[in-house]
Amino acid sequence: MSVPKEKSTQSSTLSEDLKAEQALGLIGLGLMQKMSRDGISSWNWSEAEDGGQADLHALRQRLELTSLAIETGAPLSTAEVTQLLGAKPGSSKTERGGVVAKRISRNVWRISRLEKDSSYWRN
Repeated sequence: MSVPKEKSTQSSTLSEDLKAEQALGLIGLGLMQKMSRDGISSWNWSEAEDGGQADLHALRQRLELTSLAIETGAPLSTAEVTQLLGAKPGSSKTERGGVVAKRISRNVWRISRLEKDSSYWRN
């Protein structure tokens, strides 16, 4: 009869030693193991967020074209500004990544660099 008593005291001390955070962690771990067994693999954080790699060639082209557009002051369409900035301009003056796009007229834009004395560039 002492064996069942010993087992019950062992389980009661185990439950007293386990904190709420640890119990939650064990439940989460069990859930993650079950999901991986069931084939749900969207919880793999070791891969890139978008599942791919950066296209550095396209990035270099975009940066070179942005620099050329700034140097020449050539008028650009909204689609071209969207491509160069990486986002569609939302107002008549849009700043992104140290570049300012200003609307000259309907569907005509000019981009330039932000002034270096701006508070944006101060350390």
